[in-house]
Amino acid sequence: MSNQKPPRPRDTLATIPAYVAGRPPTPRPGQQVYKLSSNENPYPPLPGVVEAAQAAVASMNRYPDMGNGALYDALADRLGVPTGQLAAGTGSVAVLYHLLQAFCDPDDEVVYAWRSFEAYPIAVSATGAVSVRVPVDADGRHDLDAMAAAVTDRTKVVLVCTPNNPTGPSVTGAELQDFVAKVPDHVLVVVDEAYREFVRADDPVDALALQKAHANVAVMRTFAKAYGLAGFRVGYLVAHEDVATAVRATALPFGVSTVAQAAAVASLAVEEQLMERVEAIVGERDRVVAGLRHQGWRFPDPQGNFVWLPVGDRTPEFVALSEQAGITVRPFAGEGVRVSIGEPAANDLLLDVAGAWDHQPETAAGER
Repeated sequence: MSNQKPPRPRDTLATIPAYVAGRPPTPRPGQQVYKLSSNENPYPPLPGVVEAAQAAVASMNRYPDMGNGALYDALADRLGVPTGQLAAGTGSVAVLYHLLQAFCDPDDEVVYAWRSFEAYPIAVSATGAVSVRVPVDADGRHDLDAMAAAVTDRTKVVLVCTPNNPTGPSVTGAELQDFVAKVPDHVLVVVDEAYREFVRADDPVDALALQKAHANVAVMRTFAKAYGLAGFRVGYLVAHEDVATAVRATALPFGVSTVAQAAAVASLAVEEQLMERVEAIVGERDRVVAGLRHQGWRFPDPQGNFVWLPVGDRTPEFVALSEQAGITVRPFAGEGVRVSIGEPAANDLLLDVAGAWDHQPETAAGER
């Protein structure tokens, strides 16, 4: 092996934090184990989706449709937007990477709440831009006034994750309208709606209507959560045509596979069954929340398919107890754990662990 040093990568790579994926459960003899660490849909694919994906496999010797034609047509019909306002990628996180590459020069600023989606600081640093993190409030909600105040002449993009991952609350329609009105027109406001289908709060956000009224608003969505296509990686953006064109220009060619496109189109065709499953997940979420509240837990209002338990410095202890019970949760060191809503049996195990936990509600940030 040569003793020469390899070429040096960009200095900004040293600032990129590692993405920590939800860990799968360790098999335990004689014990059913469940993965509640990645906010996955616990249900199998919707009827017709597997068949559509299998049919697409037969053309694996051909490149995918780089223009995502069938997917864009189906989305345009479903959402009532022109296809020119769409940009797809391998999950909404890939769309975010493309968007930041299109709009951020080195040292430009990107404002977002924190804690929020773990990929935000990674994507921002990868472009050479600078993260401006605005702390969530005591209830785990976006402090939109503080975020608006954090916008400077160097700000190019503001990210609003609603419902917020991992803390759970969503912003209201009125709050987001007021916020957008405060943001300068040259700053792109990206509304990340990965969990929108699970929202049951009063005054929900109508992000598409907001985008239609404001050229500097873009909406990101995904097929990974409610649609149950996490393994196929399909996400998309709805934005002004000029914005969408810029995002498509930076996208990886042939990024969304033929199989993934077919599965996404098939999923859009069976949304009635989709909503039945979403309602079941929301029902389980409500059951879990009621059980945790009865046990004395205090935590932010969950509007996604997960709950946030602010166990602070005792996070490793809660993770270990959960694993002993047969569930894996997503830890955030020194802050808490995010627990996905899974199968009823898995949710029962969470309630068992939480019920046995010697927690101190008066010290846990969250809803009173």
